[in-house]
Amino acid sequence: MSTPEIVRVGIAPLGMVNCHIIIGPKGCVLVDTGLPGSGRKVERALYLHGLQLSDIKLIVVTHAHIDHAGSAAQLRAQTGAPIVAHAGDLDYYLQKRPMTFCATGWFGRAFLRTGLIRKPYVPFTPDILLQEDEVLALKPFGLDGMVLPTPGHTCGSISVQLAGGDAMVGDLISSGILLGGIARTGKAKRPPFEDNPQAVAAQLESMLEAGSQRFFMGHGGPLRAGEVRRHVESLRELAS
Repeated sequence: MSTPEIVRVGIAPLGMVNCHIIIGPKGCVLVDTGLPGSGRKVERALYLHGLQLSDIKLIVVTHAHIDHAGSAAQLRAQTGAPIVAHAGDLDYYLQKRPMTFCATGWFGRAFLRTGLIRKPYVPFTPDILLQEDEVLALKPFGLDGMVLPTPGHTCGSISVQLAGGDAMVGDLISSGILLGGIARTGKAKRPPFEDNPQAVAAQLESMLEAGSQRFFMGHGGPLRAGEVRRHVESLRELAS
C-alpha cells in the first residue's frame, strides 16, 4: 500500500485542539471529531485536498472527552461512515453518567472549574465497539495499520498505529503550553487530565517498540520517537 498522508485539522488555533485525517488511496479515516459543531472544519480540510465528506470511510474516536467525541454523531450522519470506539468509554458516549477527571497539574484543575470539559454532546452508540484487547485491522478501509486499545488517559482510550511508523494517540501525550499547542510543541508533557500515568507509559512504550516513529496528538505535536521515549521515562519516575 502507498504511504498515507496525515492531515491535521485545527479545531482550535495554533494546534490547541486537533483531529486528523488519514488519506489513503481508497478513501480516508478520520481520527477524532473535535468539539460539537466541528463538521465544517473537517469538511474544509477535505476540500483543500480535493476530497469530500463521503470520502471518509471510518471514524475513530480515541476517547470520550468532548473535544474528541463532540462531533461524532454529526459526522457519522454526514459521512455515513461507521464509528469505532472502545467499550471502556461506552457509558460516556451514551451520556449515561458523567466522566471523572484526574487533573495532572494546576492548569487541569483550573480548566475543570470552568465546566467546559463537562459539557454534554449528542450521544451516540459506536458501530464498532472494541472489547478489552481487541484490535481492528484497517486494511478493509484502505490502510496498512490497526486501531488498538491504549487505556491510561481514559479506560477506553484507543489509538491508530500505521505500518509506516505514524501513530495517532489522542491524549496519551500532549505538547506545548497550557492545554497544548501554541508554543514549545516539540516538547512532550502530560495532558491536563490523565487517569493512569503508568498505563500511559506502558502503552507509549509498546508503540515505540512496535516501530512508531511519529506521534500525532489532540493537543500540540507531532512528536518524534526520541521525545516520546523521554516522556515515558518521566512518567516512570512518577512511581518511584
